[in-house]
Amino acid sequence: MKSPLLSLPGAVPGEGPDEGVAAHYGDLFREQRALADGTGFVDLSHRGVVTVSGADRLSWLHLLITQHVSELPPGQATEALILSAHGHIEHALYLVDDGETTWAHVEPDSQGDLIAYLESMKFFYRVDLADRTDDYAVVHLPAGSITEAPEDTVVRETPYGRDLFLPRARLTDFAEASGPPIGVLAYEALRVEAHRPRVGLETDHRTIPHELGWIGSAVHLQKGCYRGQETVARVQNLGKPPRRLVFLHLDGSEVTLPSHGAPIRLASEGEEGRQLGFITSSARHHELGPIALALVKRNVPVDAELIADSTAAAQETVVEP
Repeated sequence: MKSPLLSLPGAVPGEGPDEGVAAHYGDLFREQRALADGTGFVDLSHRGVVTVSGADRLSWLHLLITQHVSELPPGQATEALILSAHGHIEHALYLVDDGETTWAHVEPDSQGDLIAYLESMKFFYRVDLADRTDDYAVVHLPAGSITEAPEDTVVRETPYGRDLFLPRARLTDFAEASGPPIGVLAYEALRVEAHRPRVGLETDHRTIPHELGWIGSAVHLQKGCYRGQETVARVQNLGKPPRRLVFLHLDGSEVTLPSHGAPIRLASEGEEGRQLGFITSSARHHELGPIALALVKRNVPVDAELIADSTAAAQETVVEP
């Protein structure tokens, strides 16, 4: 899904999971500052959009996802995960219900697999699923923005800002009226700063919610009856996750950022030392300089100096060991 906003002046296409929208529009740090100040908008129209309608939608979703949604009030945003039978993270859903339909945006190109799983679990419930990605584009307005959502637009309001489910045909008109446009690299830099995990970057095939600090925000501990719940309860009650998310301040003298998957080692052991984790996301921040998120083994000392590839990294605790 290629965004029409890639035709705007200065637009540089995104790469990897953010292919299809603009990485930036010519000035990354200016865009970050604008976003932090509550101005502009971010084109997230490459993300998947899924809707669930029908009388049983909330009670049915409640049985399948990690979040308590059976009495979710209209207009209240929440987020939830879908886990494997072994408790590993498969999908993250960013949800809001409008009183008749539950809307969710998900990682780009993941909506097909998500809908296939949900369809297999419909049974006798009165629910209807739809992939609305071709019809609706996700647009993000930062916290503090005074831009008004167009009439009849579904809005998901969070502490970080508002996600609009905007009719895709109105995306260009919205951009003309609501600028300046801000690229996804600025959005990602502020996500990393806020320690917010993202499926496909902070996760691999064996990531469990405890490792990323998703307990509470996306996983409700007072509900059961969802796939993978046994693993969540066992780790919560009897043990600790094998890995933990950390925030890294990277050496600013390096020209390049360590890429996703770059190995993390103890600085004292050098580049030939044991691998203790890997970089999940990295960014250049307009105030903090180069920063990153990483997954490391739980027993890595919280005050240990680290290196990512050859780049020195000082850690801050996100998930307690």
